[in-house]
Amino acid sequence: MTLKLGILLPTRGLVMDSDEPPSIEPLISMAESVEQAGLDSVWVGDSLTAKPRLEPLATLAALAMRTQRVRLGTAVMLAALRNPVQLAQMSATVDTISGGRLILGAGVGGAFNPAQQQEWLNVGVKPSQRARRFEEVLEITNGLTSGEEVTFEGRHFNYDCVTVQPRAVQSNGVPFLVACHWRAGRERQFQRAAKLGAGFMSISDYPDEYARVVDRVRGYTAEYGGDPESPEATYYMTVNLREDEAAAAEEADTFLHQYYGSNIWGDRWGPFGNPQRVAERISQYHEAGAQTIIVRFASFDQERQLDTFLNDIVPSLA
Repeated sequence: MTLKLGILLPTRGLVMDSDEPPSIEPLISMAESVEQAGLDSVWVGDSLTAKPRLEPLATLAALAMRTQRVRLGTAVMLAALRNPVQLAQMSATVDTISGGRLILGAGVGGAFNPAQQQEWLNVGVKPSQRARRFEEVLEITNGLTSGEEVTFEGRHFNYDCVTVQPRAVQSNGVPFLVACHWRAGRERQFQRAAKLGAGFMSISDYPDEYARVVDRVRGYTAEYGGDPESPEATYYMTVNLREDEAAAAEEADTFLHQYYGSNIWGDRWGPFGNPQRVAERISQYHEAGAQTIIVRFASFDQERQLDTFLNDIVPSLA
């Protein structure tokens, strides 16, 4: 199984330290470097008000114009913050602009602190209803980006014979990778990924836990009549690359506190430090079943981190 590598671009990092209008040029430069190095993909995160950043689909559309080959993804989009008809049109448009390179990592999203709770309320969504709404958004968007005429009756959305144009370039529509976390302990997330996703993504599991996620989703895929090998298994990891491990851990902790307001997952992040340790951890997730690894740098010097990754880690994984 060939390992695919992707890089998360710092759409939040651009706005964390400054009230000045951000420049997208650092993101474009990083995306071009990723493509030139032969990696698989670039990714952007999502939030409206809780963790402010550049809007993901608009950003990916801009990146599509400056790249030719890399897949363009969200990791992860809070799909339930959006209306599915609007999301379908936007997604299909970006897929058209990019020539069929869009992939949407998507999750239910959190409501664990006041800022996150308010984010849902800001768009008229009750935080307690986000999981059911998420499933409806994915089902409707899947149909619309595939070019189907959608009739749907649900708890949150009702449509009669709706279509959108353009349809996605990809024949089955814009694919979703559905967030799954073993530590969450909820069986429905694995069922959801098998029913509604083209794959799945975890962000906070240890390698042995991730292997169980892989088994669960593939098992449910087979149970629902699909090919258990078809879902794309993705893992999103956060690292800081420095030989001085204490300095790497200190910078990562500062970055994550600024990013989230707290270091929410402790040693489930990382590793922070020696590139060899990071390469070894990537290999562990690959052995646990990950086909695609997305790497985010918990650092205020993103371009230097990327350079270290491309020069010191990627060759060892070839």
